[in-house]
Amino acid sequence: MNAVTEERPNRVGVIGLGAMGWPMARLLAAGHGDAYVTSSRPARQVLSDLDSEGSQVSGSIHWCETPADLAASCDEILLMLPDLPQIIECLDAVDGLLAGLERRTAAAPALLLAIGSTCSAPGVRNLAGRLHRTHGERIVLVDAPVSGGEDGAKAGTLSIMLGGVEEHCHRAAQMLAPCGTAVRLGELGAGQVAKACNQLVVSATIFALGEASVLAERSGLDLAAMWELLGGGYASSRLLDSRRDRLVSGDDSPSGVIKYLRKDLDCARELAEATSTHAVLLPALRQAVDEIIDAGLGDRDLAVTKRFIAER
Repeated sequence: MNAVTEERPNRVGVIGLGAMGWPMARLLAAGHGDAYVTSSRPARQVLSDLDSEGSQVSGSIHWCETPADLAASCDEILLMLPDLPQIIECLDAVDGLLAGLERRTAAAPALLLAIGSTCSAPGVRNLAGRLHRTHGERIVLVDAPVSGGEDGAKAGTLSIMLGGVEEHCHRAAQMLAPCGTAVRLGELGAGQVAKACNQLVVSATIFALGEASVLAERSGLDLAAMWELLGGGYASSRLLDSRRDRLVSGDDSPSGVIKYLRKDLDCARELAEATSTHAVLLPALRQAVDEIIDAGLGDRDLAVTKRFIAER
């Protein structure tokens, strides 16, 4: 189901104002007229960061002091937090989202939480079950992990993988339309399954690109010319397009940080175990990511795979 862009009155909020969450919040504000945000950082610091980036929509981004205030003010909230433990803390804190739920009027629509974080599909389902038992239909979940990186978050070209009840996914697709293309892939957890598959491909690809770069350089090839040529064939990928210059120059300064692949691959491993899939690549990729982190390179860009292979 593709996202639509019709005007709608529901208020949109965002929690998790990192490298992905901030540009998405700006796009949501531009697309819907307003967006509401909160953070554990002081409001002045957060909003000055926004202004320093030259945003044209800072006036339509409104600050809420706590997640409870956000839940009381908004009908749909995008969560771009690191993982489920942070989401659960954001829900259950004294001034968390569930506290704000109690301040919503009886006429208000169900509070929709779109989980943009990459996390465990069973974990998302368990959380939804718990919330349904304690709060009924007053709060509903959709998993909505994204692919496309910081560039896609800034450009509004993200691929957004939705899982959940069709009606809830329709609401989420409308909300997230300014950020990219949202497609419902199945019931709750389906988005996380798709993201695990996506990250398996990303992991395999970035290690292949790093290893091939080392092989080519040590064989005396012009690496820039090789990737320009191979980029026109079956070796082409968006990951190659985005990391080609870094692979050639050896620049692995932080952008898309590689340490997060550990969690992503753990989600894929959990999926493999649940489906009795005897994975071939997963164990090797997980071990390689562990080695990179143990070598103190976990905060480097994905392109650090080239350095990792070269220094082994």
